[in-house]
Amino acid sequence: MIGGFSTPKKDKALKSSGGKLVKTGEILVRGIDTYKAGVNVRGLGTLFASCAGKVYFTRKKTSHGKVRTFVNVAPLAKIAKK
Repeated sequence: MIGGFSTPKKDKALKSSGGKLVKTGEILVRGIDTYKAGVNVRGLGTLFASCAGKVYFTRKKTSHGKVRTFVNVAPLAKIAKK
């Protein structure tokens, strides 16, 4: 194949699963548009944690009827209080 493009890219994936502890700036999702940034998460194509904490997912319905999955991070300070 010309240029080596016969295999799909392997870096586009969900990098952190639910319940995993992450550090500030750690990449959560790379290159997937089905996941959107939620609480304490920033980015458009690549979503990363804006604070250290635990990853969790929420699903919300938009005004157009589509269901979106949001990636969120619960800060460590709130986890320690519980």
